[in-house]
Amino acid sequence: MTGYLVVSAVAGEARYVPDGVPVVVTGVGKTAAAVAVSRALAACDTTDLVVLNIGTTGALRDGLSGLFLPSRVINHDVNADALRAIGLDPQDELPVEGGDGTVLASGDVFVTDAAVRARLAERAHLVDMEAYGVVYACREYGVPVRVVKHVSDAADEAALDWPALVDTSARVLGEWVSAYTH
Repeated sequence: MTGYLVVSAVAGEARYVPDGVPVVVTGVGKTAAAVAVSRALAACDTTDLVVLNIGTTGALRDGLSGLFLPSRVINHDVNADALRAIGLDPQDELPVEGGDGTVLASGDVFVTDAAVRARLAERAHLVDMEAYGVVYACREYGVPVRVVKHVSDAADEAALDWPALVDTSARVLGEWVSAYTH
């Protein structure tokens, strides 16, 4: 029987996860997410476990709204080209099985600037701050992961209203977890 571990950056994003489904709150950013997920996976039996990374996301392209299951996460704030130029593999793009074809840019920058948004939109549909760290940790532990993101804002100056928007996304995410796990 498959077990699930829900992972979110902040408690508000997981507020409506059904009782009985374990939740790990990682804190903000890729490093915090990777460490928290690694700790959780090291402390449990990962046989038949699936990690569900739920959370809010900013839309990098106009017209995107609703729920997405990205197929790829990219680490957008690493200088991948420079690392490749010196012979290193930055592993800046990771596949996510079972996705819907969207690409999620993940980085430690809370995107509110139009120029940053436009640059990221050339490579991705959505942006968050933790998914890359979650996917990386799950890959290292050999644990399947699904990334489930709900658009809360347009990754522009309105993103600063995120505290007022998170509850709407959390409800949708909780409904998705309930349907997926039961």
